[in-house]
Amino acid sequence: MASAQQIRLSAAPRSGQATIGLTLALGIVASWLAIHAYAMFVFDLTWTSLPFALLMAVVQCWLSVGLFIVSHDAMHGSLVPGHKRINGAIGGSLLFLYAGFGWTRMRDAHFDHHKAPGTERDPDFSADHPTSFWPWYATFLRRYFGWRSILFVSTVVTVYWLVLGIPVEKIVLLYGAPAIASSMQLFYFGTFRPHRHDGEGFADEHNARSDGFGVLASLASCFHFGYHHEHHRAPHVPWWGLPRARRAMSQTELNA
Repeated sequence: MASAQQIRLSAAPRSGQATIGLTLALGIVASWLAIHAYAMFVFDLTWTSLPFALLMAVVQCWLSVGLFIVSHDAMHGSLVPGHKRINGAIGGSLLFLYAGFGWTRMRDAHFDHHKAPGTERDPDFSADHPTSFWPWYATFLRRYFGWRSILFVSTVVTVYWLVLGIPVEKIVLLYGAPAIASSMQLFYFGTFRPHRHDGEGFADEHNARSDGFGVLASLASCFHFGYHHEHHRAPHVPWWGLPRARRAMSQTELNA
């Protein structure tokens, strides 16, 4: 198994990690905000423009996944290594933008997930439904989408619809649908597929497996979060460094 130092080198030198991570984060956030602003305040939703609206919704869903993945890096301190407050400020802001989530609660729950992945003590796991997507997803939603998220989303929708006069169909298609779809995408590729129980079992105590996707498919599916066994083995590696970490671990094991 690769050492922590070997895996760290597979991502990027520590001095450059923050620059790369922040640049990519800025691109994701700026793109999300630009599409959201255009969709809500400029775009005219008609039957003719519906195909383009659906394309925007798909892209916005993927970018929403990106918002969460960047905040996830911040939880592990891999967004800006060595700067806990900066990670907290950025991660907390993105979690709030994503669905009104609270930083401390989400961070602590994620650390609990890493302590006992795929067990009854794992807040992301459903011991009652370890192989079933929909019951497990429902449990996942109940645990994380509490009153704070409901209040946040309700406030945004109310202001957009009743105060700013944005048509409700635009809000549903270009704000609500991408948000819901992104939660399913994150859950499917980042929780269910890696940690579901099946006849094959798991390689080690991380109770996680990785997808065999190529780099582009991995990026499109969940910002490389499908390389989940590698993430659990080296949580300090940022999302964009996981493909190299995967190759480094595989090569080390071949040479062992």
